[in-house]
Amino acid sequence: MLLLARRQIRQPHRNLGLVVPFADGTSAAIYRETTLVRAPARDPAFLAVCFRLRGLGSGTWGHALFRAESLLNTVLFAGFPGLVSKLWLRHDEHDVYRGLYEWDGADLALHYVDALWWVLALVSVPGTIKFAIVPGVERDRVLAGPSVLDRLPEEPTGWWRPVALRRPRDPGRGELR
Repeated sequence: MLLLARRQIRQPHRNLGLVVPFADGTSAAIYRETTLVRAPARDPAFLAVCFRLRGLGSGTWGHALFRAESLLNTVLFAGFPGLVSKLWLRHDEHDVYRGLYEWDGADLALHYVDALWWVLALVSVPGTIKFAIVPGVERDRVLAGPSVLDRLPEEPTGWWRPVALRRPRDPGRGELR
């Protein structure tokens, strides 16, 4: 709440609507971005989190309600030490939500995941909560050129690994913006 009072939480619009394809063949659009007014990370770490909410099937009004309600969750995570930014992604083709974060310190990212886990477990389908932390990598570098992750071993699922970033199709012109 102190961060809100000091106007240190920002909701920029520059990434809204961008589509992030992942190595597992799914993709999701960014619907919100949260950043903190702070010094740049000295020890950046990229964090990806995913989960599937209970009781929400494809195309339900519940997804819109969750996205609207998730704004209230900002105050729950913004105060965690080390948070730099978060991209909130819509549900993908399998109704899985993702958050792509930058933290100042992989250990602080892990501390956040430990705290987040029990909250997500209350509302998520069992077994769908996953996370991946990549120390030494800024979130925006991953999005600008996912090849920065090529030094890491491939995983069978690749659910967390962005493979590109693209603008959504402009329905009026039928081309990439």
